[in-house]
Amino acid sequence: MHKSQWRLQDAKAQFSQVVEAALQGEPQHVTRRGRDAVVVLSEASYRVLQQSSRIAAPGFVAHLLAVPKRADVNFARGGIELRDVEL
Repeated sequence: MHKSQWRLQDAKAQFSQVVEAALQGEPQHVTRRGRDAVVVLSEASYRVLQQSSRIAAPGFVAHLLAVPKRADVNFARGGIELRDVEL
């Protein structure tokens, strides 16, 4: 159980308190039917989280360059001849 955990019905009834605690820098965990459902964060905490995930994630080109290269893969067309097409 998290330090700041709310049942959904309690979080709805005391939403101002949930928001105020999140603004103080403490994420508020909300459960629904006894299971973790959502976390309420301050806008500042959310922006930091977004920024750090962008920094940690490689770009698309880096992702493509990281694909393992296999020497046994043959991209030959198997004898199929290409035809010229006028556009």
